[in-house]
Amino acid sequence: MAEKVLVTGGAGYIGSHTVLELLEAGYLPVVIDNFHNAIRGGGSMPESLQRVQELTGRSLEFEEMDILDQAALQRLFKKHNFMAVIHFAGLKAVGESVQKPLDYYRVNLTGTIQLLEIMRAHGVKNLVFSSSATVYGNPQYLPLDEAHPTGGCTNPYGKSKFFIEEMIRDVCRADKAWNAVLLRYFNPIGAHASGCIGEDPQGIPNNLMPYVSQVAIGRREALNVFGNDYDTEDGTGVRDYIHVVDLAKGHIAALRKLKEQCGCRIYNLGTGTGYSVLQMVRAMEKASGQKVSQLSTQCLPPPHHCPKLSNDLGPSTPTPFTVTWAPPTSLPDGRPRAAWLLCLPSCWAPAPASPSLGGSWVAKAGAGSAKPPLLQIPYKVVARREGDVAACYADPSLALKELGWTASLGLDRMCEDLWRWQKQNPSGFGVQA
Repeated sequence: MAEKVLVTGGAGYIGSHTVLELLEAGYLPVVIDNFHNAIRGGGSMPESLQRVQELTGRSLEFEEMDILDQAALQRLFKKHNFMAVIHFAGLKAVGESVQKPLDYYRVNLTGTIQLLEIMRAHGVKNLVFSSSATVYGNPQYLPLDEAHPTGGCTNPYGKSKFFIEEMIRDVCRADKAWNAVLLRYFNPIGAHASGCIGEDPQGIPNNLMPYVSQVAIGRREALNVFGNDYDTEDGTGVRDYIHVVDLAKGHIAALRKLKEQCGCRIYNLGTGTGYSVLQMVRAMEKASGQKVSQLSTQCLPPPHHCPKLSNDLGPSTPTPFTVTWAPPTSLPDGRPRAAWLLCLPSCWAPAPASPSLGGSWVAKAGAGSAKPPLLQIPYKVVARREGDVAACYADPSLALKELGWTASLGLDRMCEDLWRWQKQNPSGFGVQA
Protein backbone atom coordinates (compact mmCIF):
# COMPACT_ATOMS: atom_id res chain seq x y z
CA MET A 1 0.00 0.00 0.00
CA ALA A 2 1.25 3.48 -0.87
CA GLU A 3 2.52 5.53 2.06
CA LYS A 4 0.66 8.68 3.07
CA VAL A 5 2.64 11.89 3.46
CA LEU A 6 1.15 15.06 4.94
CA VAL A 7 2.26 18.18 3.06
CA THR A 8 1.58 21.44 4.90
CA GLY A 9 1.40 24.52 2.69
CA GLY A 10 1.44 22.18 -0.29
CA ALA A 11 -0.51 24.36 -2.73
CA GLY A 12 2.21 26.98 -3.09
CA TYR A 13 5.12 27.17 -5.50
CA ILE A 14 7.57 24.67 -4.01
CA GLY A 15 4.80 22.64 -2.39
CA SER A 16 2.87 21.97 -5.61
CA HIS A 17 6.00 20.85 -7.45
CA THR A 18 6.88 18.58 -4.54
CA VAL A 19 3.37 17.10 -4.47
CA LEU A 20 3.77 16.28 -8.16
CA GLU A 21 7.06 14.49 -7.45
CA LEU A 22 5.43 12.62 -4.53
CA LEU A 23 2.69 11.34 -6.82
CA GLU A 24 5.21 10.33 -9.47
CA ALA A 25 7.22 8.47 -6.80
CA GLY A 26 4.17 6.47 -5.68
CA TYR A 27 3.31 8.28 -2.44
CA LEU A 28 -0.20 9.38 -1.42
CA PRO A 29 0.07 13.07 -0.51
CA VAL A 30 -2.50 14.65 1.77
CA VAL A 31 -2.19 18.41 1.33
CA ILE A 32 -3.34 21.20 3.62
CA ASP A 33 -3.18 24.90 2.75
CA ASN A 34 -4.94 28.11 3.81
CA PHE A 35 -4.69 29.77 0.35
CA HIS A 36 -2.32 32.47 1.59
CA ASN A 37 -0.04 31.78 -1.39
CA ALA A 38 -2.45 29.80 -3.56
CA ILE A 39 -5.34 30.42 -5.97
CA ARG A 40 -8.64 28.57 -5.73
CA GLY A 41 -9.58 26.37 -8.63
CA GLY A 42 -13.03 25.55 -9.95
CA GLY A 43 -13.93 23.57 -6.83
CA SER A 44 -12.52 23.36 -3.33
CA MET A 45 -9.04 22.37 -4.47
CA PRO A 46 -6.36 24.94 -5.38
CA GLU A 47 -5.80 25.46 -9.09
CA SER A 48 -2.16 24.38 -8.75
CA LEU A 49 -3.13 21.00 -7.31
CA GLN A 50 -5.89 20.47 -9.85
CA ARG A 51 -3.24 20.85 -12.52
CA VAL A 52 -0.88 18.51 -10.66
CA GLN A 53 -3.57 15.82 -10.79
CA GLU A 54 -4.06 16.42 -14.51
CA LEU A 55 -0.32 16.23 -15.19
CA THR A 56 0.19 13.01 -13.25
CA GLY A 57 -3.14 11.28 -13.85
CA ARG A 58 -3.19 10.55 -10.12
CA SER A 59 -5.40 11.74 -7.28
CA LEU A 60 -4.45 13.48 -4.05
CA GLU A 61 -6.37 14.58 -0.98
CA PHE A 62 -6.69 18.23 -0.06
CA GLU A 63 -8.17 20.04 2.95
CA GLU A 64 -8.33 23.79 3.41
CA MET A 65 -6.68 24.32 6.77
CA ASP A 66 -4.55 26.79 8.67
CA ILE A 67 -1.48 25.45 10.44
CA LEU A 68 -2.56 27.48 13.49
CA ASP A 69 -5.89 25.60 13.73
CA GLN A 70 -4.99 22.99 16.34
CA ALA A 71 -8.42 21.34 16.43
CA ALA A 72 -8.44 20.86 12.66
CA LEU A 73 -4.94 19.36 12.78
CA GLN A 74 -6.06 16.94 15.49
CA ARG A 75 -8.97 15.77 13.34
CA LEU A 76 -6.67 15.34 10.37
CA PHE A 77 -4.20 13.14 12.24
CA LYS A 78 -7.03 11.00 13.63
CA LYS A 79 -8.31 10.47 10.10
CA HIS A 80 -5.00 9.51 8.43
CA ASN A 81 -2.06 7.27 9.21
CA PHE A 82 0.88 9.35 8.01
CA MET A 83 4.32 7.92 7.34
CA ALA A 84 5.89 11.39 7.39
CA VAL A 85 5.20 15.12 7.24
CA ILE A 86 6.74 17.61 4.80
CA HIS A 87 6.35 21.03 6.41
CA PHE A 88 6.20 24.01 4.03
CA ALA A 89 3.48 26.11 5.71
CA GLY A 90 4.53 29.55 6.86
CA LEU A 91 5.21 33.13 5.84
CA LYS A 92 8.22 33.52 3.61
CA ALA A 93 9.09 37.06 2.45
CA VAL A 94 12.35 38.54 3.76
CA GLY A 95 11.35 42.17 3.27
CA GLU A 96 7.87 41.73 4.70
CA SER A 97 9.29 39.97 7.76
CA VAL A 98 11.25 43.11 8.64
CA GLN A 99 8.01 45.11 8.57
CA LYS A 100 5.84 42.47 10.27
CA PRO A 101 8.09 40.47 12.62
CA LEU A 102 5.34 39.40 15.03
CA ASP A 103 3.31 37.89 12.18
CA TYR A 104 6.31 35.81 11.15
CA TYR A 105 7.05 34.59 14.66
CA ARG A 106 3.39 33.82 15.37
CA VAL A 107 2.71 31.90 12.17
CA ASN A 108 6.06 30.20 11.63
CA LEU A 109 6.98 29.37 15.23
CA THR A 110 3.57 28.76 16.79
CA GLY A 111 2.37 26.80 13.78
CA THR A 112 5.41 24.53 13.88
CA ILE A 113 5.16 23.96 17.64
CA GLN A 114 1.52 22.89 17.28
CA LEU A 115 2.39 20.60 14.38
CA LEU A 116 5.22 18.93 16.33
CA GLU A 117 2.99 18.43 19.37
CA ILE A 118 0.26 16.78 17.30
CA MET A 119 2.78 14.63 15.43
CA ARG A 120 4.15 13.42 18.77
CA ALA A 121 0.68 12.70 20.12
CA HIS A 122 -0.13 10.52 17.12
CA GLY A 123 3.22 8.76 16.90
CA VAL A 124 4.25 10.39 13.61
CA LYS A 125 7.95 11.10 14.11
CA ASN A 126 9.33 11.55 10.59
CA LEU A 127 9.67 15.13 9.36
CA VAL A 128 11.10 16.98 6.38
CA PHE A 129 11.35 20.70 7.12
CA SER A 130 11.50 23.51 4.58
CA SER A 131 14.35 25.63 5.92
CA SER A 132 16.40 28.32 4.23
CA ALA A 133 19.91 29.53 3.56
CA THR A 134 18.91 32.68 5.46
CA VAL A 135 19.78 30.81 8.69
CA TYR A 136 23.46 31.42 7.83
CA GLY A 137 23.05 35.18 8.13
CA ASN A 138 25.83 37.26 6.56
CA PRO A 139 28.25 34.62 5.20
CA GLN A 140 31.62 34.35 6.93
CA TYR A 141 32.92 32.39 3.94
CA LEU A 142 31.69 31.07 0.60
CA PRO A 143 30.50 28.65 -0.56
CA LEU A 144 28.32 27.92 2.45
CA ASP A 145 28.53 24.41 3.84
CA GLU A 146 26.35 22.94 6.56
CA ALA A 147 29.09 23.55 9.15
CA HIS A 148 28.91 27.32 8.64
CA PRO A 149 27.72 29.07 11.83
CA THR A 150 24.00 29.79 11.96
CA GLY A 151 21.92 32.20 13.98
CA GLY A 152 23.38 35.52 12.85
CA CYS A 153 20.25 36.05 10.79
CA THR A 154 19.64 39.46 9.26
CA ASN A 155 15.82 39.35 9.20
CA PRO A 156 12.88 37.86 11.16
CA TYR A 157 12.11 35.36 8.39
CA GLY A 158 15.59 33.86 8.68
CA LYS A 159 15.41 33.98 12.47
CA SER A 160 12.12 32.07 12.44
CA LYS A 161 13.70 29.35 10.29
CA PHE A 162 16.71 29.20 12.61
CA PHE A 163 14.52 28.92 15.72
CA ILE A 164 12.49 26.12 14.11
CA GLU A 165 15.66 24.25 13.19
CA GLU A 166 16.79 24.47 16.81
CA MET A 167 13.40 23.22 18.04
CA ILE A 168 13.49 20.22 15.73
CA ARG A 169 17.05 19.37 16.70
CA ASP A 170 16.09 19.50 20.38
CA VAL A 171 13.09 17.24 19.76
CA CYS A 172 15.31 14.70 18.00
CA ARG A 173 17.86 14.82 20.83
CA ALA A 174 15.17 14.25 23.45
CA ASP A 175 13.48 11.35 21.64
CA LYS A 176 15.64 9.08 19.49
CA ALA A 177 12.54 7.78 17.71
CA TRP A 178 12.32 11.09 15.85
CA ASN A 179 13.92 11.49 12.42
CA ALA A 180 14.11 14.85 10.68
CA VAL A 181 15.74 16.18 7.54
CA LEU A 182 16.17 19.96 7.46
CA LEU A 183 16.57 21.23 3.91
CA ARG A 184 18.23 24.62 3.58
CA TYR A 185 16.95 26.01 0.29
CA PHE A 186 18.83 28.53 -1.71
CA ASN A 187 16.79 30.38 -4.40
CA PRO A 188 14.26 28.27 -6.31
CA ILE A 189 13.19 29.49 -9.75
CA GLY A 190 11.80 27.94 -12.91
CA ALA A 191 8.64 25.90 -13.36
CA HIS A 192 7.45 22.48 -14.45
CA ALA A 193 8.50 21.74 -18.03
CA SER A 194 4.85 21.54 -19.12
CA GLY A 195 4.32 25.20 -18.24
CA CYS A 196 1.18 24.17 -16.33
CA ILE A 197 2.41 24.95 -12.81
CA GLY A 198 4.82 27.61 -11.63
CA GLU A 199 5.26 30.49 -9.23
CA ASP A 200 2.27 32.82 -8.95
CA PRO A 201 3.01 35.27 -6.11
CA GLN A 202 0.05 37.14 -4.70
CA GLY A 203 0.48 40.89 -5.09
CA ILE A 204 3.91 42.32 -5.88
CA PRO A 205 6.50 39.53 -6.13
CA ASN A 206 9.07 39.45 -3.33
CA ASN A 207 11.53 37.30 -5.27
CA LEU A 208 13.64 38.34 -8.23
CA MET A 209 12.72 35.98 -11.06
CA PRO A 210 8.92 36.04 -10.87
CA TYR A 211 9.22 39.84 -10.91
CA VAL A 212 11.52 39.71 -13.94
CA SER A 213 9.18 37.38 -15.80
CA GLN A 214 6.17 39.57 -15.01
CA VAL A 215 8.05 42.58 -16.40
CA ALA A 216 8.95 40.60 -19.52
CA ILE A 217 5.32 39.56 -20.08
CA GLY A 218 4.07 43.12 -19.50
CA ARG A 219 2.28 42.67 -16.16
CA ARG A 220 4.69 45.13 -14.50
CA GLU A 221 6.53 48.11 -15.91
CA ALA A 222 9.99 47.65 -14.43
CA LEU A 223 12.07 45.56 -12.09
CA ASN A 224 13.33 47.08 -8.85
CA VAL A 225 16.98 46.16 -8.29
CA PHE A 226 17.64 46.53 -4.57
CA GLY A 227 21.07 48.11 -4.50
CA ASN A 228 23.96 48.27 -6.97
CA ASP A 229 26.68 49.08 -4.45
CA TYR A 230 27.39 45.63 -3.02
CA ASP A 231 30.95 44.32 -3.04
CA THR A 232 30.25 42.02 -5.99
CA GLU A 233 31.45 42.04 -9.60
CA ASP A 234 28.64 44.24 -10.91
CA GLY A 235 27.44 45.68 -7.61
CA THR A 236 24.21 43.69 -7.44
CA GLY A 237 23.41 40.86 -5.06
CA VAL A 238 24.63 37.35 -5.88
CA ARG A 239 22.51 34.28 -5.15
CA ASP A 240 22.48 30.55 -5.82
CA TYR A 241 19.47 29.84 -8.06
CA ILE A 242 18.11 26.30 -8.24
CA HIS A 243 15.41 24.83 -10.49
CA VAL A 244 12.26 24.19 -8.46
CA VAL A 245 11.97 20.68 -9.93
CA ASP A 246 15.45 19.82 -8.67
CA LEU A 247 14.43 21.22 -5.29
CA ALA A 248 11.24 19.15 -5.26
CA LYS A 249 13.19 15.99 -6.03
CA GLY A 250 15.36 16.76 -3.01
CA HIS A 251 12.30 16.15 -0.80
CA ILE A 252 11.85 12.66 -2.23
CA ALA A 253 15.50 11.94 -1.43
CA ALA A 254 14.89 13.28 2.09
CA LEU A 255 11.95 10.89 2.61
CA ARG A 256 14.20 7.99 1.67
CA LYS A 257 16.77 9.22 4.20
CA LEU A 258 14.15 9.22 6.98
CA LYS A 259 13.69 5.48 6.53
CA GLU A 260 17.32 4.97 7.54
CA GLN A 261 16.49 6.14 11.09
CA CYS A 262 18.81 9.06 10.45
CA GLY A 263 18.10 11.21 13.50
CA CYS A 264 18.35 14.89 12.59
CA ARG A 265 20.23 15.67 9.37
CA ILE A 266 20.76 19.00 7.59
CA TYR A 267 21.45 19.56 3.90
CA ASN A 268 21.97 22.49 1.55
CA LEU A 269 19.90 22.33 -1.62
CA GLY A 270 21.57 24.58 -4.18
CA THR A 271 23.73 24.39 -7.28
CA GLY A 272 26.96 25.75 -5.83
CA THR A 273 27.07 28.62 -8.35
CA GLY A 274 26.20 32.25 -7.65
CA TYR A 275 24.68 34.64 -10.20
CA SER A 276 24.15 38.37 -9.80
CA VAL A 277 20.84 40.14 -10.33
CA LEU A 278 22.07 41.61 -13.62
CA GLN A 279 23.28 38.22 -14.83
CA MET A 280 19.85 36.79 -14.12
CA VAL A 281 18.21 39.63 -16.04
CA ARG A 282 20.44 38.84 -19.03
CA ALA A 283 19.64 35.15 -18.80
CA MET A 284 15.92 35.92 -18.72
CA GLU A 285 16.33 38.24 -21.69
CA LYS A 286 17.79 35.37 -23.65
CA ALA A 287 14.93 33.07 -22.71
CA SER A 288 12.19 35.61 -23.41
CA GLY A 289 13.66 37.46 -26.41
CA GLN A 290 12.10 40.69 -25.16
CA LYS A 291 13.08 44.08 -26.62
CA VAL A 292 12.56 47.62 -25.32
CA SER A 293 12.72 50.91 -27.23
CA GLN A 294 15.34 53.46 -26.13
CA LEU A 295 13.83 56.93 -25.89
CA SER A 296 16.04 59.21 -23.75
CA THR A 297 18.99 59.11 -21.37
CA GLN A 298 20.31 60.64 -18.19
CA CYS A 299 22.91 59.73 -15.57
CA LEU A 300 22.97 58.12 -12.15
CA PRO A 301 25.76 58.31 -9.58
CA PRO A 302 28.20 55.40 -9.83
CA PRO A 303 27.97 52.50 -7.39
CA HIS A 304 30.46 52.93 -4.56
CA HIS A 305 32.32 49.74 -5.44
CA CYS A 306 32.96 50.49 -9.13
CA PRO A 307 36.35 52.28 -8.87
CA LYS A 308 37.65 49.45 -6.68
CA LEU A 309 37.21 46.96 -9.50
CA SER A 310 40.36 48.15 -11.26
CA ASN A 311 43.67 49.32 -9.81
CA ASP A 312 43.91 51.72 -12.74
CA LEU A 313 40.90 53.72 -11.64
CA GLY A 314 41.37 56.09 -8.73
CA PRO A 315 38.66 56.73 -6.16
CA SER A 316 37.83 60.08 -7.74
CA THR A 317 37.44 58.72 -11.26
CA PRO A 318 33.98 59.64 -12.54
CA THR A 319 32.07 56.55 -13.62
CA PRO A 320 28.65 57.66 -14.86
CA PHE A 321 25.95 55.08 -15.38
CA THR A 322 23.70 55.84 -18.33
CA VAL A 323 20.04 55.24 -17.81
CA THR A 324 17.54 54.90 -20.60
CA TRP A 325 14.07 56.01 -19.63
CA ALA A 326 10.96 54.94 -21.48
CA PRO A 327 7.76 56.80 -20.56
CA PRO A 328 4.48 54.86 -20.76
CA THR A 329 3.91 53.77 -24.32
CA SER A 330 2.88 50.70 -26.26
CA LEU A 331 5.00 48.22 -28.12
CA PRO A 332 3.82 46.76 -31.45
CA ASP A 333 2.25 43.84 -29.57
CA GLY A 334 0.09 46.27 -27.58
CA ARG A 335 1.68 45.76 -24.18
CA PRO A 336 2.34 48.92 -22.13
CA ARG A 337 6.04 49.24 -21.35
CA ALA A 338 7.84 51.91 -19.38
CA ALA A 339 10.73 52.35 -16.99
CA TRP A 340 14.43 52.57 -16.56
CA LEU A 341 17.08 50.68 -18.45
CA LEU A 342 20.39 50.71 -16.64
CA CYS A 343 23.38 50.48 -18.96
CA LEU A 344 26.85 49.55 -17.86
CA PRO A 345 29.29 52.48 -17.45
CA SER A 346 31.65 53.57 -20.19
CA CYS A 347 34.67 52.30 -18.23
CA TRP A 348 33.48 48.71 -18.60
CA ALA A 349 34.55 46.34 -21.35
CA PRO A 350 33.30 42.87 -22.29
CA ALA A 351 34.99 39.75 -20.99
CA PRO A 352 34.31 36.11 -21.87
CA ALA A 353 31.53 34.54 -19.85
CA SER A 354 29.07 31.68 -19.92
CA PRO A 355 27.05 31.81 -23.15
CA SER A 356 23.93 31.38 -21.05
CA LEU A 357 24.51 34.80 -19.54
CA GLY A 358 24.97 36.59 -22.82
CA GLY A 359 28.43 37.80 -21.73
CA SER A 360 29.50 39.59 -18.57
CA TRP A 361 31.14 42.95 -17.94
CA VAL A 362 34.11 43.87 -15.79
CA ALA A 363 35.76 47.21 -15.06
CA LYS A 364 38.75 47.97 -17.25
CA ALA A 365 40.68 51.22 -17.68
CA GLY A 366 41.05 52.71 -21.13
CA ALA A 367 37.99 51.02 -22.55
CA GLY A 368 35.88 54.13 -22.97
CA SER A 369 35.10 53.33 -26.59
CA ALA A 370 33.45 50.02 -25.73
CA LYS A 371 29.65 50.19 -25.90
CA PRO A 372 28.04 47.44 -23.87
CA PRO A 373 24.61 46.34 -25.06
CA LEU A 374 21.51 47.59 -23.33
CA LEU A 375 19.79 45.18 -21.01
CA GLN A 376 16.46 44.54 -22.66
CA ILE A 377 14.27 44.09 -19.58
CA PRO A 378 13.57 47.49 -17.98
CA TYR A 379 14.59 47.99 -14.40
CA LYS A 380 15.51 50.69 -11.93
CA VAL A 381 18.01 50.65 -9.09
CA VAL A 382 16.52 51.45 -5.70
CA ALA A 383 17.87 51.40 -2.16
CA ARG A 384 19.10 48.17 -0.65
CA ARG A 385 16.42 46.04 0.96
CA GLU A 386 16.86 45.70 4.70
CA GLY A 387 17.95 42.19 5.68
CA ASP A 388 19.64 41.30 2.38
CA VAL A 389 23.27 40.15 2.12
CA ALA A 390 25.72 40.74 -0.73
CA ALA A 391 26.35 37.14 -1.79
CA CYS A 392 25.11 33.70 -0.83
CA TYR A 393 25.72 30.38 -2.57
CA ALA A 394 25.92 26.78 -1.47
CA ASP A 395 28.32 23.92 -1.11
CA PRO A 396 25.79 21.13 -1.89
CA SER A 397 28.29 18.25 -1.73
CA LEU A 398 26.84 16.72 1.46
CA ALA A 399 23.44 16.24 -0.20
CA LEU A 400 25.17 14.41 -3.04
CA LYS A 401 27.14 12.23 -0.63
CA GLU A 402 24.33 11.30 1.77
CA LEU A 403 21.12 11.76 -0.24
CA GLY A 404 22.39 10.90 -3.70
CA TRP A 405 20.89 14.22 -4.80
CA THR A 406 22.34 16.89 -7.04
CA ALA A 407 20.87 19.74 -9.08
CA SER A 408 20.79 18.71 -12.73
CA LEU A 409 18.99 21.59 -14.48
CA GLY A 410 21.09 24.61 -15.44
CA LEU A 411 20.39 28.32 -15.68
CA ASP A 412 19.19 28.26 -19.29
CA ARG A 413 16.65 25.57 -18.44
CA MET A 414 15.51 27.47 -15.34
CA CYS A 415 14.79 30.60 -17.38
CA GLU A 416 13.26 28.73 -20.33
CA ASP A 417 10.84 26.87 -18.07
CA LEU A 418 10.00 30.05 -16.16
CA TRP A 419 9.29 31.90 -19.40
CA ARG A 420 7.15 29.03 -20.73
CA TRP A 421 5.05 29.16 -17.56
CA GLN A 422 4.70 32.94 -17.79
CA LYS A 423 3.79 32.90 -21.50
CA GLN A 424 1.20 30.19 -21.06
CA ASN A 425 -0.17 31.78 -17.90
CA PRO A 426 0.21 35.58 -18.24
CA SER A 427 -2.16 36.05 -15.29
CA GLY A 428 -0.74 33.16 -13.29
CA PHE A 429 -3.39 30.78 -11.99
CA GLY A 430 -6.00 33.54 -12.21
CA VAL A 431 -8.35 34.37 -15.05
CA GLN A 432 -6.40 34.29 -18.29
CA ALA A 433 -6.34 37.34 -20.53
